[in-house]
Amino acid sequence: MAAIARWCIKHRLAAVLLWLAAFGGVTAAAAVAGGAYSNDYDAPGTESGRATALLEAGFQGAGDDTDTIVWHTDRGSVRAIAVEERMTDMLDDVAELPGIASVVSPYDGPGGASRISEDGHTAYAVVTFHEQADDIPESQAQALVDTAKAAEADGLQVELGGTAVALTEAPGGHLAEAVGVVVAAVVLLLAFGSLAASLLPIATALVSVGTAYAGIGLLGHVMTVADFAPMLGMLIGLGVGIDYALFIVTRHRKGLKRGLSVSEAAENAVATTGRAVVFAGATVCIALLGMLILRLSFLNGVAIAACLTVVLTVAASVTLLPALLSFIGPRALSRRERRHLAEHGPQPELPTGFAARWAAFVERHPKLLGAVAAVVMLVLALPTFSLHLGTSDQGNNPATATTRQAYDLLADGFGPGVNGPLTLVATLDGADDRLALRELPDALRATSGVETVSPIAYNSSGDTAVLTVVPASSPQSQDTSDLVDRLRQDVLPAAEHGTSLDVHVGGLTASYDDFAEIIIGKLPLFVGVVITLGCLLLLLAFRSIGIPLKAALMNVAAVASSFGIVVAIFQWGWGSELLGLGSAGPIEPFLPVIMVSVLFGLSMDYQVFLVSRMYEEWLETGDNRRAVRVGLAETSRVINSAAVIMISVFLAFVLSGDRVIAMFGIALAAAVALDAFVLRTLLVPALMHMLGGANWWLPRWLDRRLPRISIEPSECREAADARAKIPGQLLTVRTEEIEDVRDIAG
Repeated sequence: MAAIARWCIKHRLAAVLLWLAAFGGVTAAAAVAGGAYSNDYDAPGTESGRATALLEAGFQGAGDDTDTIVWHTDRGSVRAIAVEERMTDMLDDVAELPGIASVVSPYDGPGGASRISEDGHTAYAVVTFHEQADDIPESQAQALVDTAKAAEADGLQVELGGTAVALTEAPGGHLAEAVGVVVAAVVLLLAFGSLAASLLPIATALVSVGTAYAGIGLLGHVMTVADFAPMLGMLIGLGVGIDYALFIVTRHRKGLKRGLSVSEAAENAVATTGRAVVFAGATVCIALLGMLILRLSFLNGVAIAACLTVVLTVAASVTLLPALLSFIGPRALSRRERRHLAEHGPQPELPTGFAARWAAFVERHPKLLGAVAAVVMLVLALPTFSLHLGTSDQGNNPATATTRQAYDLLADGFGPGVNGPLTLVATLDGADDRLALRELPDALRATSGVETVSPIAYNSSGDTAVLTVVPASSPQSQDTSDLVDRLRQDVLPAAEHGTSLDVHVGGLTASYDDFAEIIIGKLPLFVGVVITLGCLLLLLAFRSIGIPLKAALMNVAAVASSFGIVVAIFQWGWGSELLGLGSAGPIEPFLPVIMVSVLFGLSMDYQVFLVSRMYEEWLETGDNRRAVRVGLAETSRVINSAAVIMISVFLAFVLSGDRVIAMFGIALAAAVALDAFVLRTLLVPALMHMLGGANWWLPRWLDRRLPRISIEPSECREAADARAKIPGQLLTVRTEEIEDVRDIAG
């Protein structure tokens, strides 16, 4: 690490230009290539996946995007001549728009009556594009919305729903990122008192995250990458990138105050704190790459995209940042600090103020404070037990969105199930299969939970048929999921009995349930792998059994409590409408996997930065009480500052207007807040005080066999080795400093 820092400082202009060239080159390439994102929830081997494959193979164009235009009148009927003429003209205009394959009006043909509500106040038309939603330009979707909305009149409401229409409601600009960066800059300025020093972490994070953001766009051309992956990567990257740079700049400033030159201070910061940054970044990447064991292409792209962002932020922190530090020179210190250094010379910087008093307070009352922290985490985790996985739909959009209003109009006029029909796809071979299939609609209508059943439609070759079942309950209802199970386990096997008829249940609700079931089934393995790998890294770094076990326990607590907050806001709806996040609904099925990865990684960050300082002190003195007290006193301020920055960045993404990104932002912000202000500054030090020297215990035979990963300075290890050779001898290390700290702490 020291060699890397020396090269970047010596060739500082080259280091900066290389990063700017990488940023510019990747951004230009991404602009030329364009985006290629895909929200492909298909889980291989599931029944819904087989239904989709059969539908696409048997009915050409069946996989193209289908949207709806809904109109409603409070006075009179949608069958009124004036309304019919107005809406027919509009539908004719829509049919002429680029990208539109067909428009099915409720005023045409005998089947049109099914698209007019019984009370005559609501009707809808079906619009099919030539392409799937991922391939439809936003301009075509916007043209559809504008043309349909132009038909609105006094007493006639027109709304649109569907995946393509949702493209027009995607938030524009980067307000969330801008707000997060501004808040981070203010916190850094207050922490450092130097404008130059406060801007460096921002600049480092923006360059690395910007490069990663463009790189994720290119990644979408070679593998499946979800459309929220760039925003998720930016959310994680800005948080950890600014934090990593903050830790290194803080160490650099300490070096300057001790009288080191700018080059020496920067090199020392990278060689010490930079090691912890690389180690922390590695834990985040390992946790993220744990998603690969699920073998779901949808999550593979998210994992690699987020990991790419973390790798680039770490690389920028240990290469670009030291180069920038050498550029600003002593201005990393405030004017007051530079003047004090010039007048009084280098002086040891002891932990003072609230940080030192708090560390001493925790030392005196570990049991009480530990119990309070445990109760807080337990109470916040309770809602997690009611976690319901499912996929939010346009019924969860903000009440002002046209997709939400179309959803509500359809639900009011035709029943809640019309927004999530089930698609039954059958393969036939012979007359017996056709006869059995003809009897199936009657059996479906007699099934509890079924509202309506469409006529059977056959493909041109007659070997594939499809029919639509509208449930009596909404797509997100547990009753709809129960209906899917009932059809698969009871109704369809009875219809297929004695024939070669093979019927599969597909549709949005069925596919989301299958996706969630696969994730839930693999979640224990995934969590076990992530915890094991994280504990193994900590075991290698801190040569202790207790430290990794406590870290695993704390990480689980942070994840459970943050999920409790997410359940309360998004599933129970506590304040979701006030925050502009729409109505209550289920938690996305992929959220637990991604959040476990990210939260375990971020929790490990604070664990590493806190415990590494304690470990340094333990190696030098062999005094656990002193190690915990000094480590907490010296790191709590910077950890809390880093936490405030990360929380601000994460919460700013609530402004994105995207429900999924808002879930990530609130979950990450809650986890970081609990981790920094409850776990790392309260519960962890309290437990370490209670366990005493057992914190650092490692069997000798295991110590000899483990490879050594050193994140502590070499002099700390030398002190520990010297102490180990003199058993029983008490070392008096910096006695005056110990007394000074105790006096300050009261």
